[in-house]
Amino acid sequence: MQLKDRINAFTALGKFLREINIESTQERPEINNLNIESILKRAEAENGWFTQENIHFALNSWGNALSEENLQQWISNYKIESVEPKTVAIIMAGNVPLVGFHDFLSVLITGNKALAKLSSNDKTLLPFIGQILISIEPRFKNYIEFTDERLTTFDAVIATGSNNTARYFDYYFGKYPNIIRKNRNSVAVLTGEETEEDLKNLADDVFRYFGLGCRNVSKIYIPEDYDFEPFFKGMYSWKEIIHNHKYINNYDYNKAVYLMDSFPLLDNEFMLLKEDSGFSSPISVLFFEKYTSKYAVKKILETEADNIQCVVTKAGLPNEIPFGKAQNPELWDYADGVDTIDFLLKLSE
Repeated sequence: MQLKDRINAFTALGKFLREINIESTQERPEINNLNIESILKRAEAENGWFTQENIHFALNSWGNALSEENLQQWISNYKIESVEPKTVAIIMAGNVPLVGFHDFLSVLITGNKALAKLSSNDKTLLPFIGQILISIEPRFKNYIEFTDERLTTFDAVIATGSNNTARYFDYYFGKYPNIIRKNRNSVAVLTGEETEEDLKNLADDVFRYFGLGCRNVSKIYIPEDYDFEPFFKGMYSWKEIIHNHKYINNYDYNKAVYLMDSFPLLDNEFMLLKEDSGFSSPISVLFFEKYTSKYAVKKILETEADNIQCVVTKAGLPNEIPFGKAQNPELWDYADGVDTIDFLLKLSE
């Protein structure tokens, strides 16, 4: 299978994901035989955070990313040759729907074999995508394997987990070429000059997937004289999130704990703001920290770079991304800043 064949297959997969409804499956009987609604409901049943809205958002986001133009632009930066495929073990996280798809895509687009160890929190969606991909391009059947068993035969590892699990990954897989990812969070830098639309878009960055992803904004940096009224007005677009029973349980619990410890809070009845120097805020909580100057916040971000996945702002800071873009990364936006394609291509050197 040539690179152009793989690009064509993923382009077709993108089209399917953008149009994932009963009508769009009629052209392929093998896909039409799948009960897509049942599959997506099973994914929600396995993980209560995977609401149908969030699952469809993830599918549509990847559908938009997998355009031929995007794939060609991404891959044009590399020299991908036909080589003997390596088997790459991918240890998946399960915090948000299809969180490991980019690794899966990267392994396959480079002509390697994906051995995916699924998270117990997300055992349905990626095999479903794999099934669709194989129906589009049957030659992928020999390149895709999903397992719940112990990993044994492979050439390299890509593993995503917490700071704690990363130590175990390093112990077990340190002798193999590897990418081992740890905890990271995303932040936003506000100046007080944001528009109403900016702050509504920021609400998407905060609340999508209930804030469980590493690209979710979990902390904001604000000027010392910041007026929170426009901020809360922007957040109000996500007020309905409080009706999710898992979310409200976290909101009630965190509020009770903070109040018992006499922590000062800002509360709009569906989210809590707490002044804190940390990055990993609990569900329903957003940390904030004040800064004295743009230079000061820039130095903080440089010092804390290993803890930060994305910086959402329009303050003119290095590597910033626009408000509302955190959960819609480009194919070339690599997790932790590690170029996955470059890593995979070096396996054959």
